[in-house]
Amino acid sequence: MKIRIKGDTVRYRLTRPEVEDFALNGIIKEETHFNSKTLTYVLQKSNDSRIRIDFTGDTITVLMPEKMAREWTGSERVGFENDQDVPAVYIEKDFKCLDNVAEDQRDNYSNPLAEHSHD
Repeated sequence: MKIRIKGDTVRYRLTRPEVEDFALNGIIKEETHFNSKTLTYVLQKSNDSRIRIDFTGDTITVLMPEKMAREWTGSERVGFENDQDVPAVYIEKDFKCLDNVAEDQRDNYSNPLAEHSHD
């Protein structure tokens, strides 16, 4: 799972295996280590009616309603957002980049724009 923070926007991007794991277990977690401190970021299913975000201690938790999670993990839908709150939150499937990058992208979703890039 990747996290991207820009201003008042938080974006989580998940690979295909991570989406499958989230569908099965209802939670996915990653950690980034900064010497003696750790930033933890979590995506978790909830009983809420909308996407919420919480930042407590060193953990960012995005809560995704169960109904949205089922739709997202069981379909081709790219993502969901809650852009009415600050910060705005986006949860998306991670596509392969069209540019050459050093990052391993084997588990990313096929980029729908890739078929048009050869025109």
